[in-house]
Amino acid sequence: MDEPGSDFRRELEARGVSRREFMGFCSAMAVMFGLPKGATAMIADAIENKPKPTLVWLNFQDCAGNTESFLRASKPTAAEVILDLISIDYHEVIMAAAGHQAEENLHNVVKNQKGAYLAVVEGSIPTGANGAYCTVGGKAAIDIANEVCGNALATIAVGTCASFGGIPAASPNPTGALGVSDAVPGVKNLINLSACPVNAQNLTATLVYFLTYERFPALDRLNRPLFAYGKSIHDNCERRAHYDTGQYVEQWGDEAHRDGHCLYKMGCKGPVSFQNCPNVGWNDNTSWPIACGHGCIGCAEPDFWDKMTPFYAHLPGFPGFGKGSNIDKVGFWAAIGVTTAFAGHTLVHLGKKLVGTGADHAPEGPPERTDEGGAE
Repeated sequence: MDEPGSDFRRELEARGVSRREFMGFCSAMAVMFGLPKGATAMIADAIENKPKPTLVWLNFQDCAGNTESFLRASKPTAAEVILDLISIDYHEVIMAAAGHQAEENLHNVVKNQKGAYLAVVEGSIPTGANGAYCTVGGKAAIDIANEVCGNALATIAVGTCASFGGIPAASPNPTGALGVSDAVPGVKNLINLSACPVNAQNLTATLVYFLTYERFPALDRLNRPLFAYGKSIHDNCERRAHYDTGQYVEQWGDEAHRDGHCLYKMGCKGPVSFQNCPNVGWNDNTSWPIACGHGCIGCAEPDFWDKMTPFYAHLPGFPGFGKGSNIDKVGFWAAIGVTTAFAGHTLVHLGKKLVGTGADHAPEGPPERTDEGGAE
């Protein structure tokens, strides 16, 4: 009789993935979560031996950018994720079935695996005109979301549109677009993977963590995993040293721009934006926007289109620049400038903490969640 996981190992070998490469992937996942060395073996064992969770992927008011990001994933490839980590039973973009057959697949999962499947939502959910702005199979997106997310073991909102409403929810929001948390109040075990689009590595890591520990990693106050959203873009930015020495780009294409100096004066929102872009990059860590010479626009934050614009001007209402100036104080004043115009912004808490300590800190998140989604 074959030993546990032997079928999986044969499948990897058939695709040219060595055991060393597989263990390297598991080790990289453990590093992303800040787990001890022994966690690598736990992750490998879970991927090899645990049953695949069933997943359904819903597309609503979206550009399919998150799907495109997922399909271009590597380490592992999207095909490896689909075949080895999860079983995607419904995804209107990549599934072979269409029409009534496709919708029957979704219906069967919700009916037969109630409380046991994962739901992924891409795109915002319009609530205006009784949901008529987005319908799939003759049903309004809001009704589908309530049914599918309401019966899921957990829901993952991928991208800023699904997490917070995104661009469709920008003022004046003619379709009444909402993120999952607002459109489906009380949805169980919701995790937001905001960004425009979601970083495929963060999605893969979240699924691997869930497969290994049967719960999501620790989350911040916006239900985003701390391993990916626990620090500001500026904390790990490769141009940080130039900020600290007062070296800024003053004009696009100038010598400072060509030399890779700080883009803060050109509108970079890195100090008030939280994601791990500097660490994981994009396109297999080939590059990321700031490395290409473009400032962060804060796309992972709620209401970024309204709060972060104009994109090519720094946020108003805080002190100017100077050699050796303290980024934490500037970040605090930037956050205050945003929250003054848009009450309730979650960075108020961060600003108070930074002023109180005078040190670099990630935004404080809630205690790690239990399997039931409550604080421990």
